Amino acid sequence: MATRYRDVMIDLSGVLYQGHEAITGAQAALQQLREAGFGVGFLTNTTRRPIGAVVAQLDALGFKISSDEVLTAAQAARHHLETAHVGAHLLVHPNLLPELENLRGQQPQAVLVGDAGEHFTYQSLNVAFRVLMEASEPRLIGLGDNRYFADTSGLSLDMGPFIKALAYAAAIEPTIIGKPSRSFFEAALHRLDATPETTVMIGDDLASDVGGAQHAGMTGVLVRTGKYRSSDEHHPDIRPDHIADDFPAAVRWLLNSR
Repeated sequence: MATRYRDVMIDLSGVLYQGHEAITGAQAALQQLREAGFGVGFLTNTTRRPIGAVVAQLDALGFKISSDEVLTAAQAARHHLETAHVGAHLLVHPNLLPELENLRGQQPQAVLVGDAGEHFTYQSLNVAFRVLMEASEPRLIGLGDNRYFADTSGLSLDMGPFIKALAYAAAIEPTIIGKPSRSFFEAALHRLDATPETTVMIGDDLASDVGGAQHAGMTGVLVRTGKYRSSDEHHPDIRPDHIADDFPAAVRWLLNSR
């Protein structure tokens, strides 16, 4: 078994918590990682809430995590668009607007899509489509391409299907900023001052978490919680480096690897 790991990237929803409840034993497992000297960072494509609300929820669930340890797709998208000096039309959840408001442009050349939830309507999608068709150099940017997520009521559509619909209608190739984008994982590695060879990603999404991490040279660990499906274990292309029943089990495997 490998003994080289020094840093850990952790997905949030479906790994540390699901719905409004923490995964049993997750708080203690996270503390064990810290006490063992692992560098710890958190990656999330959650785009219904700003980072402050995400950290506040984690705190309420008993996780002591600072905002500096969390990298969100929204943060990465803001940096991407500000660096490119491109104004955007925002098709995101209203809760996220305050974090992205400064990205709006009078004649936007980009459409930025997050998980807008019930705000994905024919009208909102059609407005975004028209922006792409009228722009001189259109850009379609997604805060992730997740197909679905798990909440307390079951599986729900995520932003990915709506990004695909806009891409098809406007005949444009989308740019994905969040997971599984390699640049997103590389930004997280840079934050931790970590190397991919010594870093493990723990997630519940086979494609975005495990596949994305492996593509960036990291070790990918899949947990059987959140959006995990039994078919994930037999995927023809993506094979997790390890599969654990839940986050505490993944931590035990990681500690034993030392």
